[in-house]
Amino acid sequence: MITMTLAQVAAVTGGELTGEGRTPVTGEVVTDSRAVGPGTLFAAFDGEHADGHDFVAAALDAGAAGALVTRAVPGTDPGRTVLVDDVAAALGRLARHVLAELRARRTAEDPLRVVAVTGSVGKTTTKDLLASLLAPLGEHIAPPGSFNNEIGLPLTVLRATATTRTLVLEMGADHVGNLEYLTSVAPPDVAVVLAVGRAHLGEFGGIENVARAKSELVAGLAPGGTAVLNADDARVTAMASLAPGRVLTFGRSAGADVRAEDVRLDDAGRAAFRLHAPQGSADVRLALVGEHHVTNALAAAAVALDLGVAPETVVGVLAGAGAASPHRMDVRDRADGVRVVDDSYNANPDSVRAGLRALVGLAAGRRSVAVLGEMLELGEYSAAEHRAVGADAAGLGVDLVVAVGEGTAPLAEGAREADGDATAVLHVPDVEAARTVLGERLRPGDVVLLKGSNGSGIWRLADALLEGTTGRAAS
Repeated sequence: MITMTLAQVAAVTGGELTGEGRTPVTGEVVTDSRAVGPGTLFAAFDGEHADGHDFVAAALDAGAAGALVTRAVPGTDPGRTVLVDDVAAALGRLARHVLAELRARRTAEDPLRVVAVTGSVGKTTTKDLLASLLAPLGEHIAPPGSFNNEIGLPLTVLRATATTRTLVLEMGADHVGNLEYLTSVAPPDVAVVLAVGRAHLGEFGGIENVARAKSELVAGLAPGGTAVLNADDARVTAMASLAPGRVLTFGRSAGADVRAEDVRLDDAGRAAFRLHAPQGSADVRLALVGEHHVTNALAAAAVALDLGVAPETVVGVLAGAGAASPHRMDVRDRADGVRVVDDSYNANPDSVRAGLRALVGLAAGRRSVAVLGEMLELGEYSAAEHRAVGADAAGLGVDLVVAVGEGTAPLAEGAREADGDATAVLHVPDVEAARTVLGERLRPGDVVLLKGSNGSGIWRLADALLEGTTGRAAS
């Protein structure tokens, strides 16, 4: 973050500070007291499992310049605590100020570019690909994992300094208005919309509201900003009318500006295709597993090429960029011959179907096992969506479906009803039961997919299955 005194932080955030506040913040803004270093600013959140205010004294003792708090903390110097009404809102105001200041310091010939990505599926993978592809343009900042909400996004913005050339942001939404707020904090110069899918349906109240929410990214572009839209998704292409500047499209559609032709998969489930773009054509081979990553790669390539990255660099980076964030299509072979496809970070109907297609492609003659946890936040659509996914798993020819958790009962029913005895179906109550079942059922040569919403806990099962395993699956 740019250097600011605590008095300046208080002024920007609308906070109260006792004393002159001359102490400078010279480090990052952190929410974990264990990450505190000299000059950092500690943001004290009252979380679900811990209250950050309990750690303010330790943070200050460890060298933090100050802390953002919502109440006085006994035993600490009030001249080093900035009292605000809402820490998340204060972070947003601070990030908005810092980004505006950094932009003002740059020239038109050497701007700080903000690239933002949203979509019901693929956000984190595309963000990770962009971080790699844009590295040749100079110093860049991108968040780890999915720092895509009203806390994670400002924290990412606040990592930027005077030498940052590109700021890559992931923007997530589970309500209409989320992206409107996030773009008010960090108006993007480039807005990438990947897909409008059936995530968070219970929160949004229907697919059209999902589209409305995602469109807020395009509407929130900085003046003259570029919208990068998926030509294969009609709801996404409709957002072109909201763009204040250029529109660049990607996809497999013939009219896409950046498109893929002759898509094919190798035995390891990795896609290759012919890339066509205004900058030229080239053959691309992805390191990522799953055909659905073609869309993510096209989106990232479209941005990189448009910002001046050479086509040969794009091809080379895509060929070497594997899964960079945890629990996302991480394919590993265990010592016992079982291949584990860990895509357990999160799930919605569209991403589960993509994972199932990748599983069947990877298995190719080996036994396929799908371990599926509940897809959360689907509301009144939950039973129907789970049943449909179960039917699709059976229709794709998955050999064994293990449905984990009470909410997946309709998924198990859908799989049984769709394919009779061709697909074996087990419904277990929880992750521990699933672990026991897999210990009994998995055998050498099996390919097992783990997929579920974060709250389903399937990621814990993935960690258990991969314990002691290092490296990626063999090519």
